[in-house]
Amino acid sequence: MSNFGWLFSTHTFSFGDYYDPDRIHFGALRVINDDIVAPGKGFGSHQHSNMEIITIPLEGDLEHKDSMNNVSFIRNGDIQVISAGMGIYHSEYNKNKDRSVRFLQIWVLPNQKNVLTRYDQKTLDRSKSINQLQQILSPDETDEGVWIYQDTWFHSGKLDAGVSLEYRLKNIKDGVYIFVLQGDVEVNDQKLKTRDGYGIWEVEQFNITALSDCEILLMEVPMIV
Repeated sequence: MSNFGWLFSTHTFSFGDYYDPDRIHFGALRVINDDIVAPGKGFGSHQHSNMEIITIPLEGDLEHKDSMNNVSFIRNGDIQVISAGMGIYHSEYNKNKDRSVRFLQIWVLPNQKNVLTRYDQKTLDRSKSINQLQQILSPDETDEGVWIYQDTWFHSGKLDAGVSLEYRLKNIKDGVYIFVLQGDVEVNDQKLKTRDGYGIWEVEQFNITALSDCEILLMEVPMIV
């Protein structure tokens, strides 16, 4: 957890000043940062390379600028991806003067290095996530959602209390990291609450039951990278 006054960030895995040798990554999943940025503040231009960077806004408006001359705003309901590859500089600012912006920034280790840098964002049809799992990211550029250079699938769901779903892994050698954005959930016999994370692997499928109205994010990634 980091608090810089203008930025409050909760880290799932080792990042910045937070280091835990037992929490470096989950397979190809390297970073999940739950960030809150104060009004009018943000990250100045900084560089990334050879990383797949996914941003999921939760509240407010986030302005993006980068060295490929992209300028955009992303909001709740959008998903943004940067394949940093050969290298990119970008900045992220909260352009709202009266409220904070909150977003998840997720890093996935790529399956190819030094690829041509690319940027994309999409507005999702959130009706597809009501009481079901909506695919929002995959390795296939022709598939639903955005795509990245890794055999990875993200799904999101907004479930009413009592709804149960089954998730079947694309590859039995993968693992799935479940992140609870809001509410109470049971994954097999494990109970989770808001902002809890839980990794599961060496299974072909698992069950998810909403113990209250909830919102969840599932990230299936290779466990060997």
